[in-house]
Amino acid sequence: MLNVEKGLARNTLEAYSRDLNRLANFLKGRGIESWEESRAVHLRSYLAWLRGRGLNVRSIARNVVALRQFYRFLEKEGIIAENPVPSFYLQRTARKLPYTLGRDEIQSLLNQPDPNTPLGLRDRAMIELLYATGLRVSELISLQTHLVNLEGDFLTVKGKGSKVRMVPFGRWAKDALLRYLKEVRAGLSKGRASHFLFLTRSGKALTRQGFWKLIRRYALAAGIEKRVTPHTLRHSFATHLLEGGADLRSVQSMLGHADISTTQIYTHVNSARLKEAHRKYHPREKASEK
Repeated sequence: MLNVEKGLARNTLEAYSRDLNRLANFLKGRGIESWEESRAVHLRSYLAWLRGRGLNVRSIARNVVALRQFYRFLEKEGIIAENPVPSFYLQRTARKLPYTLGRDEIQSLLNQPDPNTPLGLRDRAMIELLYATGLRVSELISLQTHLVNLEGDFLTVKGKGSKVRMVPFGRWAKDALLRYLKEVRAGLSKGRASHFLFLTRSGKALTRQGFWKLIRRYALAAGIEKRVTPHTLRHSFATHLLEGGADLRSVQSMLGHADISTTQIYTHVNSARLKEAHRKYHPREKASEK
């Protein structure tokens, strides 16, 4: 149901599956062999058990969402007569400001792939496209050739919840893509047909883990000590657009956020930087540090 009707992402489905398997094992350990036997007291005990294991507030909240949806489904399907899920009070978590790269760091990262090798050209095209569009890593590695419009300079992306959006890209990403397509992709495909845009040496689509390792290796080579992930480029894309004057709704559309409040986190990044600049350069603030 979550897959077909709600179109949730594979990673979300896997996370919910792990959460519900954990719940099932917890209940079995207490002699409860069917969902019909579970009661509110059992679910409260489960939540307390999660807290006792040291799970953070965000993970516990996801577990609660998973079991709420699951028991609602069981009730709707007539598997249980009454929904036992109690009202849980969940502590609100302060949103962490996303870590972003500066423009110089982005350029240094882009300079790392070797343009004299096929994989270097591929990697440069992937990083350029990621920074130019703010795609999620899952959207990047699953991107198919027919969804890239090189005449109109935009991609058609199927994101979370199977929602389709169009995302533009600029000339730097276009140039890198054209060179990859003309000089590299045919050799990587080894004559086999593949719809995927970016391919490995064996002609297959890259995995999330494989691309994470690439980004991390190039970041270290660029002298960037902080942990850099594909999502760091997505954060940097959004932050740099807003710093340059882009409106929030446009950035929300390009990122594929369902709720604009998710996009607003990047305005807080700008505010944090403004405060830092104020403390660093305002004469009275500088004088107070002495």
